[in-house]
Amino acid sequence: MEFAKENLNLENALNKEWLITNGIGGYASSTIIGANTRKYHGLLVAPLIPPAKRMLILSKLDESLEIYGKKYELFTNIGKDYISQGYKHQESFMKEYMPVFTYKINETEITKIVCMQYQKNTVGVYYKIKNGNYPAKINLAPVMNFRNIHEENHSCEFNLTQKTVGTKTEIKIENSVPIYINISEGKYIEHHNDTFFNMFYIEEQKRGFNAEENHVVPGRYEISIEPNEEKEISFICSLEKNIGGLDARAIITNETIRQYQNITKSLLIDNNKENKSEEEKQRDKIIRKFLIAGDNFIIKRPSFNTYSMIAGYHWFLDWMRDTLISFEGILLIPRKYEIAKQVLRTCVRDIKYGLIPNGYAEEDSKPLYNSVDASLLLFEQVEKYIKYTNDDKFIKQEIYPKLENIIENYSKGIDLDDNNIYLDTDGLIVSGTEYTQNTWMDAKYAGIAVTPRNGKAVEINAMWYNALKIMQKLAVKYNEKSKAKRYGKLATKCQKSFEEKFYNKKRKCLFDVIGDSKIRPNQLFALSLTYPVLNPNSKEAKDVFEIVTKKLLNSYGLKTLAKGEKNYVETYEGDGFRRDFSYHQGITWTWLLGLYYDSLKKLAESNRPKLEKDMYKELLNKFVENVTKTFSKEISERGCIGSIAEIYDSKRPYLPKGAVAQAWSVAEVFRIILQSWKIITILDCVRFHLKRGKAW
Repeated sequence: MEFAKENLNLENALNKEWLITNGIGGYASSTIIGANTRKYHGLLVAPLIPPAKRMLILSKLDESLEIYGKKYELFTNIGKDYISQGYKHQESFMKEYMPVFTYKINETEITKIVCMQYQKNTVGVYYKIKNGNYPAKINLAPVMNFRNIHEENHSCEFNLTQKTVGTKTEIKIENSVPIYINISEGKYIEHHNDTFFNMFYIEEQKRGFNAEENHVVPGRYEISIEPNEEKEISFICSLEKNIGGLDARAIITNETIRQYQNITKSLLIDNNKENKSEEEKQRDKIIRKFLIAGDNFIIKRPSFNTYSMIAGYHWFLDWMRDTLISFEGILLIPRKYEIAKQVLRTCVRDIKYGLIPNGYAEEDSKPLYNSVDASLLLFEQVEKYIKYTNDDKFIKQEIYPKLENIIENYSKGIDLDDNNIYLDTDGLIVSGTEYTQNTWMDAKYAGIAVTPRNGKAVEINAMWYNALKIMQKLAVKYNEKSKAKRYGKLATKCQKSFEEKFYNKKRKCLFDVIGDSKIRPNQLFALSLTYPVLNPNSKEAKDVFEIVTKKLLNSYGLKTLAKGEKNYVETYEGDGFRRDFSYHQGITWTWLLGLYYDSLKKLAESNRPKLEKDMYKELLNKFVENVTKTFSKEISERGCIGSIAEIYDSKRPYLPKGAVAQAWSVAEVFRIILQSWKIITILDCVRFHLKRGKAW
């Protein structure tokens, strides 16, 4: 993923971003020319209570080069009435594991690499300078802050203290925790009352937020460079005290090794094979990009001693709904089975009245129970976990009792946090109130539910049926026959009522909520799960698939509402009110492609006449080909380079919007691409030969 000089103009570069993460919720992110366009951008965003209480620490590191008394700025900053010109000296931007910037001034060449230390609140910036024929001096000025990532700082004077010992400086901003900066060589010159006024964030202006803020520049480093000298410089910024011996080169090396090992352990790329075809090389490139993208979302929660997944950057924390939908694509397919086990432990750790938390509060990590679907999604991922790992012992001992708890509480009724969940006499699940948004379409503005879906929602009842069938299977496996019989009866009753009440004969689709005939993508849950509540051989299944294809499908995902429906919006833009009232009202969501793929696969594998099955198989191949083509390009060229956005506009040019990097977008696209290729890995071969009793 490389951009040459001709693509680094303001028009092209300001809407392309990069992101790297540290595995505990922290990150570094900016645009490909280093201009911060969001309040969320920065070289060190660090969680004080990982992964929560994220603070902007190091906004930028502004570089300038002096040659014979003439100063050349390499940085690009945006003010309300100006944009500095450093990008004009930039030669290229490249990102695989981490961002690499190159600059050239006269005969002097500079390479810069930014990298985070894994599971530490530390960023390293490495410079390699190849000087020309004249003496030069490079100046590095850290632009710093200490504020919550969701806020802005408007201080005109920063209460700053600093203490330098050797090359390491300890800084406190407004009674912050200590911040440490260190450099491999050079002279540090303290600045006093040096406020960077009115950095302007153009993306925040678009989103209707305050777009200006102030930072502090505590000082600058000056490093002299002799004529024709090649020099390497390491800059470190950290919340960790012991950084004296830490070098940016070592951070880069360790992170490169870690990522390479992740790719190797996935067994999805054969690094030993020589003379690969061009097709194989292209596949390897795509796989590598998606594995690196997926790794960004995996985090450790030290206080839980478990793992979880960030839903999306820059503003989301770990949401269990998103985590479970991303589970297969980010953890199981790359064979991160031990982390997958830890994630399941996180999911059930704070289960209450049958509800797993949908997330945890940013400030105090309090569990939040605003979800009816997160608990039900757990069953599908447990089924997949067993399929990938055969780890029945863990599931039986630690997870199965929690699943029983969920079924019992949903059957009895749950009113925790006004979820209003109960099993009606017809065997269908009711949830929510007029004011409670507890499905994934959860936008609220000023207390108003934008997409009220209280009642009997289609995907909730599809998940309920699937959960009952999975429990029936597990109960049989664990020799609990009476429980298996009960789960089976509940499932049969649910399916009978579903078939009677959810099909909308007039529109030839499923009601989104019984009584609500709007065409939405949620109906695909009835066909896409391991145990579909809608028979794939039925006319109704065919009708559902056809209406979704005709009304909702585009190259970047499924629209959340069909065009022509009341309150349909196809562009995500404007202030919070406009954005919230469009979020699930026609905007395209990429993760829904996973539901579409699974539904189409069910039809292709159904017991339909051969001509119909062949038609669906052909459609499946074309669909996967389009997904592969679209997102192989998307992950490399638009939005956040090396990731996939949360949502897209539903009209051309289908601009990426929302969170710039979203876990379930990456996971579901990767799952579609990988499963369709049917890549046979070394591990698959081992299992095959072991089953046949042969040595391998």
